[in-house]
Amino acid sequence: MDETQLSIIQDRVHSIRGLAVILDSDLADLYGVTTTSLNQAVSRNPARFPEDFSFVLSNQEFANLMSQIVTSSSGYGGRRKRPRVFTEHGALMASTVLRSEKATAMSLFIMRAFVKMREVLATNQKILQRLTEI
Repeated sequence: MDETQLSIIQDRVHSIRGLAVILDSDLADLYGVTTTSLNQAVSRNPARFPEDFSFVLSNQEFANLMSQIVTSSSGYGGRRKRPRVFTEHGALMASTVLRSEKATAMSLFIMRAFVKMREVLATNQKILQRLTEI
């Protein structure tokens, strides 16, 4: 996976409740389906999406997120409902409930991106620890 491909996912991953998550609209875009279709599939399969896989943002979390990513009203600001977010496991599970070939292919791509981000984070933590020791 090259840096450009990785940045496509990294730019869409946010930290909420101490978890790396991706917005329903971003995941739907990556999977080639509408946000409505994604959320309907999740609603039809609630047992597959426990709170540690997917959750709806609180009003405060949504407001904080929107201030961090500075979006216009034509984008996320035009939403009628608070967005659902997906953890790494939730993103993978979402691909299993969607009937899209692109979703299956993109799930592998997204999993690799999450793994790569964890590796980069672990490397950075090791460097910081070493600097502290010095």
